[in-house]
Amino acid sequence: MALALGTAAVVLVVLLWELARPRAIGALRSARARLQRLRARSRAAGVVGYDPGRERRAEQRARELLRSCVDERDWAMYRDLGFLRVWGGVGERLRGAGAPYAYLIYPHRPIVAYVPRTGALLNEYCVAFPDHSRPYGSARLPDSDDVLAKWMALTADERRLIEQANMHLPGRQIDPDRISRDLVRLARWERESDDGATDIVRAA
Repeated sequence: MALALGTAAVVLVVLLWELARPRAIGALRSARARLQRLRARSRAAGVVGYDPGRERRAEQRARELLRSCVDERDWAMYRDLGFLRVWGGVGERLRGAGAPYAYLIYPHRPIVAYVPRTGALLNEYCVAFPDHSRPYGSARLPDSDDVLAKWMALTADERRLIEQANMHLPGRQIDPDRISRDLVRLARWERESDDGATDIVRAA
């Protein structure tokens, strides 16, 4: 009895598949045809397929552009530490470490204001610079382009950027302990850079 029921079930499945197969094959062919039409329209519009190396090449170009815009010391700072420091106040930038406040610029993180003399954190300023390039425009610029955009905005019109940014207390998006460690790294990096420059001058 069980064998007969099992055989009947197999026969029923086979019959149902035979009835449904033409419709399934037709649906598959229709889907392939639609996909081919979409690809043809994309090629006609100049849209290319996804390129997995695009982000890497875009970041490389962004790093080259950043290096061409900032001075050698700032470029070395970003290359070695992964962030930039900008002195606060147009007039204060000429005084360097004597400035009452400064900013740390991270890729895709808020700009952090702090007091260089004490290391006290002041505020986080959230700003965004979306990527409007085609055909792959997205909400994120390459890391170095994001840093460059913030650097240009701060150095060109600091007050306007700060007024338009969303201001938060320290720790809203970046761990204050991380910033403190980065300030220690920055101080060590500057001492080593200054020592190296002194050695070069003495050798000359």
